[in-house]
Order: sequence, then structure tokens, then C-alpha cells
Amino acid sequence: MTIPARTTGVTAPASTRPAGAGPAGTGPADMSAQRAIWALGDYPSVARDLISGLGERLVRACGVRPGDRVLDVAAGAGNAAIPAALAGARVTACDLTPELLAAGRAAAAGAGAEVAWREADATCLPFPDATFDVVLSCVGVMFAPDHQACARELLRVCRPGGTIGVLSWTPEGFIGQMLAVTKQYLAPPPGARPAPWWGRPGYLADLLAGQVTAVTERTEAVRIDRFAGPAEFRDYFKARYGPTIAAYRQIAADAERVAGLDRDLADLAAVMTWAPAPRW
Repeated sequence: MTIPARTTGVTAPASTRPAGAGPAGTGPADMSAQRAIWALGDYPSVARDLISGLGERLVRACGVRPGDRVLDVAAGAGNAAIPAALAGARVTACDLTPELLAAGRAAAAGAGAEVAWREADATCLPFPDATFDVVLSCVGVMFAPDHQACARELLRVCRPGGTIGVLSWTPEGFIGQMLAVTKQYLAPPPGARPAPWWGRPGYLADLLAGQVTAVTERTEAVRIDRFAGPAEFRDYFKARYGPTIAAYRQIAADAERVAGLDRDLADLAAVMTWAPAPRW
């Protein structure tokens, strides 16, 4: 299975304070539903089993160096934070979900990485302006419903001339298509934009609307060969991946819809990854 992901890097301009931005910690939305979704299943094992190399790719793409002040936003269990710390950076990892932070602390300790862990909402980060040299997120911030607020906060906490790097799934890729299938069974929060939009060409630059200078984008592929077939893939995500589990819980009382989601996920996997001509 090959899954495309887009890495977008931007350079913060001389002034990183967006017009009209409030101070950190003011007016966060109710994110309890998002927090609950990512506490389901075992996302740390998904990241470890399937995409463990993505964080290191993002750290390299952002040019993280020893001594850099790095913030990993929506860090999960530290897929990017831990490689950044092992590269010698001074790293803070923040996430909305305490269960993921606990897993990250354990993983960092096991890797011998020094990371400061902080519970935080990506739409309202609890850090002063211009605190970090590098602000990054590895398939994390894309899942917050308010994309504009997240982009504003990434920019606000990055120092002038610093780097913002975001690695996101693409809408046309396998994960983007899987999320589109799941959306038919689990409605997103009102007003939320689709998470894979962060993987669209130019999307982050558009969100920041002229408030950054250099913009670099590239699309790469992730090779996943863990699963023997579509049903095994479906059952793995059904047991471990929070958004998939939440969709099944939403429809648990409707056996016909459960069977429909089972079929749709297996069919998607068959068409996109196990067919004679995969659509990548």
C-alpha cells in the first residue's frame, strides 16, 4: 500500500503577529468531542506500526538543528517531537488528548529523548508570541476543525524568520479517501473543513494569506505492506484508529449501516491498494 502525504514548509516574515489575533489562551472552542475521538483505540500503535518514519522526514525537511526551539503541535505520541529532540533541539510537544501525551512521555523516555509535554488546543496555543524557531505538525493539526485558527496560531508562536512545517494526508490519497468514507457515517462538527484539505497544494499558504515569505511544498509516498488484504486493513483501523472507532460507535445500533461501513472500507482498500492497477 502506498499512501501520498504532502509536506509544506513556510518561513515566517519579520513580524509574526497576524492582524486581529488575540493572545494565546483566549476563547478556545469546545474541543471535548475531538479529545474523546483521539482517546479511542490505540493511535500510538497506529503511528508506530504504520507511519513511524514520517516524523523524522518532517524534522529533516524543516532543517531542525541542535539548540533550536521546536514546538510539535497536535503531537500525538511524539512522532515528530522525539526525532527533533534526538537531533538536539529543545522540544515542546503539545496535544489535546492526555492519553496521547502519556504515551508520548513513555516513548520519549524509552528513546532517551528530552521533550516537554503540554496539554493544549491547537486553535489557542498557550505560548507567547515568537517563542519557537520551528513549529511543526505531523498529520496532527490537520484534524482540528478550525483550520484558520490553527494556521494563525502556528504563525503567532513562530519567531520572525522561523520555519513552520506541516505534513498532511492528501484528499486524493488513501487516508483522505478513507476519511471521506467515514464522514458518511460520522458527521463532522458544524463548520469544520475536511482534514485532508491541509494536503492540497497551496492550502497552508492560502490560510496564512501573504503573512509568510518562502513556501516549499512536496508530495511523497508512504509504503505500507503490513496488511495481507482489504479485510485485515479494515479490521486493524476498526480496532485502533479513533475516527474509525467513533464512526462505528455512532452507528452501532444499526446493523445495516455497520455492515455498510464494513463493506465500504474493505471496498476502498481493494480498489486503491490491492487492485491490479492501484490509483496512486
